[in-house]
Amino acid sequence: MSSKSKTMLIFLLQFLLFIIPSDQYHPLDSLTPDEFTQVRTIVTKTYPCSSNIHNLTFQYVGLEEPTKPLVLSWLNNTTSADPPRQAFVIARIDRETHELIVDLSKQSIVSDQVYNGYGYPPLTIEDQVNADKLPYAYPPFVASMAKRGLKLEEVICESSSVGWYGEETKKNDKKRIVNVLCFYLDGTVNIYMRPIEGITMTVDVEEMKIIGYEDRYIVTVPKADGTDYRESEMKPPFRPPLKGITVVQPDGPSFTVDGHIIRWAGWEFHLSFDARAGPIISLASIFDIEIQQYRQVVYKAHVSELFVPYMDPTEDWYYRTFLDAGEYGYGLSTLPLEQFRDCPANAIFMDVYFAGQDGLPVQMPNGFCIFERYAGDVMWRHTEVVLGKPVREVRQEVSLVVRNVATVGNYDYVNDWEFLQSGTIKVEVGLTGTLEVKGTKYTHTDQIEEEVYGTLLSENTIGVNHDHFLNYRIDLDVDGDANSLVKSKMQTTSVTDQRSPRKSYWKVDSQTAKTESDARIKLGLEAPANLLFVNPNKKTRLGNPIGYRLIPGAVVGPLLSDDDYSQMRAAFTKYNVWVTRYNQSEKWAGGLYAYQSHGDDTLAAWSDRNRSIENEDIVLWYTLGFHHEPYQEDFPVMPTLSGGFELRPSNFFESNPVLKVKQPKDISGLVAPH
Repeated sequence: MSSKSKTMLIFLLQFLLFIIPSDQYHPLDSLTPDEFTQVRTIVTKTYPCSSNIHNLTFQYVGLEEPTKPLVLSWLNNTTSADPPRQAFVIARIDRETHELIVDLSKQSIVSDQVYNGYGYPPLTIEDQVNADKLPYAYPPFVASMAKRGLKLEEVICESSSVGWYGEETKKNDKKRIVNVLCFYLDGTVNIYMRPIEGITMTVDVEEMKIIGYEDRYIVTVPKADGTDYRESEMKPPFRPPLKGITVVQPDGPSFTVDGHIIRWAGWEFHLSFDARAGPIISLASIFDIEIQQYRQVVYKAHVSELFVPYMDPTEDWYYRTFLDAGEYGYGLSTLPLEQFRDCPANAIFMDVYFAGQDGLPVQMPNGFCIFERYAGDVMWRHTEVVLGKPVREVRQEVSLVVRNVATVGNYDYVNDWEFLQSGTIKVEVGLTGTLEVKGTKYTHTDQIEEEVYGTLLSENTIGVNHDHFLNYRIDLDVDGDANSLVKSKMQTTSVTDQRSPRKSYWKVDSQTAKTESDARIKLGLEAPANLLFVNPNKKTRLGNPIGYRLIPGAVVGPLLSDDDYSQMRAAFTKYNVWVTRYNQSEKWAGGLYAYQSHGDDTLAAWSDRNRSIENEDIVLWYTLGFHHEPYQEDFPVMPTLSGGFELRPSNFFESNPVLKVKQPKDISGLVAPH
């Protein structure tokens, strides 16, 4: 047996041993394939999709969570009854948007509301695939391709959301539409590097027909040479090869999975999946060895919205300002992870499920991977010389990572939730994939005569400037659900008397945010130095409030004007930090109906209510961002660019919680010998 086969066998055995099968009901579990099927059956009994009476599509199906108090009571065994098992469905029925709550135990629809506001539910995969097929049988498009000398069989088309730009339409005139963009293969699989410019094509998704078409100009399609990224297509010279490296754990992983509950090194949390949010971390608690008790940290955390506006205001590009979670579904964009490449050899994998447009379950294998990471980092260390002899103690940093990748069109987003033994939670996203580029007549920067809104990356190829803003909704419950935000600034203070030869020092000025408006924060030089979420009802033995601190990564804010329609729809990016009073219905920073929305139901609108947030159940909304000015190294595929933030215990424990962490049994065994 080869060494690779042996490794695979070892990990298969470890996987089977460490997964603990569980039939126990948990109220936050993702809907199962059987439950998706049940939901479809219940809905189609009321609205038979096979008849001529009703035109029914399932745009979103997810868990309708029980109320937070009910879940917490169930977890604390203070209620004997299981919370109701329900699904929330957004369906298009006879061209109206219905919000349905389906009770699986009662086998019935218990609520059916028609939504008449602005915006639509996310596009389904089928919406996009069906729209993408239309150009090939559309005579004006066929003629446009012939005029350009392009082979129709080498053309690939993809749907693009259209945004909203101030148009006022009557209810009966509103249309759910997409623009369709096309690209050219003919020598590459990297379609995004070969855009066909000059054509605007609009599809009515309900009618599934092209309702607008304009061919305005012809631009040279960028060449295929040098755009392919497949390993099999690479030609010498190559970079120097590395020797083999892998990660093995001879005794198996240190974590267990019980249904959707993951336990590792004192951490316990619930992992689920949603077609819109992707991975959801819930009920994260850490075990305090001094009091022998689990303590709450996070009730629920997930990506809430992703805003990607491109900075080209021309006719072909101005509408490319995407709200990817609300328009396409961040979870719906999940693709399978690959062992040894996406995830290390010691990773285990979990499948995820979502509902198709017909309501039937769709399986996405290997949607999550979970693994322990040891990268040679130091958890803590110190060397001291005592009586002439060195005393040295070092502890290695081993952490637990939950990973998911969402491929939204041309971009791949690598999402990591990392748990440290110290009680810290690190959240990181890595941006890779391919740029969205624009065809141009230019082959050298010396030729450029007007603004091109980006960088010339290759002949006839402009990488257009753009942003990425990811908003995270984090319902913190620091040692309980009554929390406050304390904002601290460092102030330079002068020494005015003769008590010291020093002239100055800094001190901390702390203020507790009283209302939601107090908690809108643009991070930067003038922002608070520390943002501490405390439980004001609990203190350490020394009298300090128990808390968790937000440690931001690189700070980026929007540069669009407030009256720009795209910025109005994505107003959550105006501040890096928002804190709102808990409301179970407020989940999506860009609004429940982000597609063609008007920006009237967003985080910014909810925060305007200015509710009290002191000693209340509060929610942190954190936006991390990237201003992306493309560079030639981003062509034809982009090396991963990462950013993130941390939630770090701050006076949460009485002392260093990892002081008593033992050296792993055989840390050298984590690296396989060769």
